[in-house]
Amino acid sequence: MVEDIQEVLISREQLKESAKKLGERISLDYAGKSVVLIGVLKGGVVFFADLIREITIPLDMDFISVSSYGHSTRSSGVVRIIKDIDIDIMGKHVLIVEDLVDSGLTLRYLKDLFKGRGPADVKCCTALDKPSRREVDIEIEYKGIIIPDKFVVGYGLDYGGKYRNLPDVCVLHPSKYEIY
Repeated sequence: MVEDIQEVLISREQLKESAKKLGERISLDYAGKSVVLIGVLKGGVVFFADLIREITIPLDMDFISVSSYGHSTRSSGVVRIIKDIDIDIMGKHVLIVEDLVDSGLTLRYLKDLFKGRGPADVKCCTALDKPSRREVDIEIEYKGIIIPDKFVVGYGLDYGGKYRNLPDVCVLHPSKYEIY
């Protein structure tokens, strides 16, 4: 697996520090509010776990699983819900926790979906932001690390279900994937 990696882009130490800073900001911004963090599976689970350990206020949490990539390196733009949330978000402050925002299509879909369920508001926190790939204008209130337009794996991110368990964010060697 290590031989498939072209380079380490972001170290586990940098990721931990970013989660700490985001957790501190979220704790301040949501103090005294009823907040629900919704993790986007599967990729977001590693960041989600790091982030919630840095948040010092009470919170509820749930998960949603969506698909827009399949085995491709690019989003299809069509979002399918595989597992919806179980918690009622009416009147609550919703914070979507993503691993990576690139095109913004999935995030826009999720924000619109949750806004239709009557929350106080819907915001987003992402571990990684790839603005060079943005296809829609979408606000990301809590951004972790901005990354270049490279295909990354590790820290929950995968290609074809592999590489999620790498502790760092790594650039996958181009010979290991097909560009669509």
